[in-house]
Amino acid sequence: MQPVFLKQSPSWATIISNDAGLIEVEINDKSPGFHSMIEELSTEIEPGIVGVKASDLCLMFSIEMVDTNEGN
Repeated sequence: MQPVFLKQSPSWATIISNDAGLIEVEINDKSPGFHSMIEELSTEIEPGIVGVKASDLCLMFSIEMVDTNEGN
């Protein structure tokens, strides 16, 4: 499997590893850019709990999600 590359590398994220299609990213959660992105993509799951869909993050970074539960 080839490594996955981010289309853009935001200033608030540092790629720690990129091996076998799995990306490990360290996030600077104090960055204003990170907070604005989270606000843009977030959805309130229940009162006081906010979440971001993995598919929305992948779309933002042009990363293709793979369902490992699909049969080949």
